[in-house]
Amino acid sequence: MTDQPVDLDKHRGMAAQKATDLRRALAEVETNLRELREREADLENRMMTVPAGSWSEAAVKARHLLNLYAASLPAEDTRHRALVAALFDEFARLSGEG
Repeated sequence: MTDQPVDLDKHRGMAAQKATDLRRALAEVETNLRELREREADLENRMMTVPAGSWSEAAVKARHLLNLYAASLPAEDTRHRALVAALFDEFARLSGEG
């Protein structure tokens, strides 16, 4: 009897080790995605319930919404993607960031 845990991965074949590594990586990605969705939902709830105190705070909310819109655009919709990018440039210029 030993107090050291047995590393079972060492006793598996290479294919089984790769399959285990893939399952672990997938589980980690799914956990991270779930946490990201929860944080994004929390952020959006706060954005809806707390009114903007300035134009720059309103622009932050608009940027988030535009990012969601741009992510839903098909890759071939370059016109709308360019329009969103131009608007982000305008936000940066008018806020003194650019």
